[in-house]
Amino acid sequence: MAALAPAPRPTTAVGPGLPPDSVAPRRTPAERRRWLALVSLCIGQLMIVLDATIVNVALPSIQTSLHFSPASLAWVVNGYFIAFGGLLLLMGRLGDLVGRRRVFLSGLAAFSAASLLCGLAPTGELLVLARFAQGMAAAAVSAMVLAILVTLFPTPRQTARAMSVYACVASAGGAIGLLLGGVLTAALSWHWIFFVNLPIGVAALVLGFALIPVHVGSGLRHGVDVLGAVLVTAAPSLAIYTILQASENGWTTMRTLLLGVGAVVLGASFVAVETRVRTPLMPLRVFRSRQVTGANLVRALFPVGLFGSLYLGALYLQNVLGYDSLHTGLAFLPQSLAIGTFSMFVTGRLVARFSAKATLIPGLLLVAAGLALFARMPVGASYVVDILPVTLLIGIGAGLVFMPSVALAMAGARPEDTGVASGLANVSLQIGAALGVAVLAGVSTGHVRSLLADGVPARVALASGYHLALVVAVGCLLAATAIGALVLRGAPRAAAVALGRAEVSLGAD
Repeated sequence: MAALAPAPRPTTAVGPGLPPDSVAPRRTPAERRRWLALVSLCIGQLMIVLDATIVNVALPSIQTSLHFSPASLAWVVNGYFIAFGGLLLLMGRLGDLVGRRRVFLSGLAAFSAASLLCGLAPTGELLVLARFAQGMAAAAVSAMVLAILVTLFPTPRQTARAMSVYACVASAGGAIGLLLGGVLTAALSWHWIFFVNLPIGVAALVLGFALIPVHVGSGLRHGVDVLGAVLVTAAPSLAIYTILQASENGWTTMRTLLLGVGAVVLGASFVAVETRVRTPLMPLRVFRSRQVTGANLVRALFPVGLFGSLYLGALYLQNVLGYDSLHTGLAFLPQSLAIGTFSMFVTGRLVARFSAKATLIPGLLLVAAGLALFARMPVGASYVVDILPVTLLIGIGAGLVFMPSVALAMAGARPEDTGVASGLANVSLQIGAALGVAVLAGVSTGHVRSLLADGVPARVALASGYHLALVVAVGCLLAATAIGALVLRGAPRAAAVALGRAEVSLGAD
């Protein structure tokens, strides 16, 4: 008797040109766990990006509630940026030594606790201290996200898919932060812009603890450059304090001069330490590359315009035009949407077709043009005629700058310095933002004081102060453009596009 033939397997139509049995395999439990772990990483990064923008909308309410002076108000923003940028490199090193999962989860817990302290702060001084703590914790979270992501998704295809999800979440965070800040401040109070981090942080912490695999570090015996981390945070902190108090006490007073000298000494001490320590936080050899140095100068000057427009713009809309916090958030929504859209869908194609440098320069000029329009905005400005074009120009320009600038910085680094160059690019952006906000706040405050002393009406004086500060921001963007045009060389297009996949808008890298 003939053997029974096996029953034919059912076929599945899977598309033209594919054999019937080529069905996509189902994800294994390990794969599902890995993608759920990505959710934890994205929630953590979303919280960091939210905090970079959500505070701006609430600044006038915070100023009134806690009696900040116009100059000292900048510390609410700068306390976060300084600690964030100053400790990114140290946190990245700690992750390698004691375990990336441990540093990430510790950062989430510390950020949630610091957010609670920010919301409960009864005085301006305590709020600024809590913002420093937030920045320290944000550095731990942000430094670990990409490091954990690339170990969870090791193949190029997996990494690209995970990066796309990560970049989408992070890009959306800026827009969500502005809108959420306005809603919470208007409906409840400014305290809730910090309290909202608690459920987000707890969710990320629970998921991360359950799903992110344990990473065993190499141990602290390999050395941590703690002194370098202290100095790289203390030097810009003192420089910013010098700038802000100079707007109130004068630029040529003995106090200002001594503080300025102290900031220079701290900066020089950092350089001296990095030349002698066995495991430097920032190996100075990376600055031998003209490309690395030039790209990081661009990354330091560019956020003066981007974050300066958010800081001064929120104050202008509420103090001069009379907007409430909700309408302020809505007013800046097109800027964040433009940044996210161009960063994710347009810039990579332009870099691939032209070059990173050829995409960067027009982006810087668009941001400068937007700031120039902002600097002439009248006291009775119209949103459609005066404000919307500014937000779109700055948003589109910024979306064209983020990815090419980091690609150019990385293209100039030697293979063994890739990690250092990446960290330096992030630090330049954060410290540049902090110093830029301080300079703009100082210039604006000094000019407003002078006009008020001459009897100029308050709204007119405030608008004039913001205008002068924005002119300074335009100068910084033009300087960045000149450096980009004269110093930088074009990065290879394929390498620039690949590196740019990891770049996130709004600098919460």
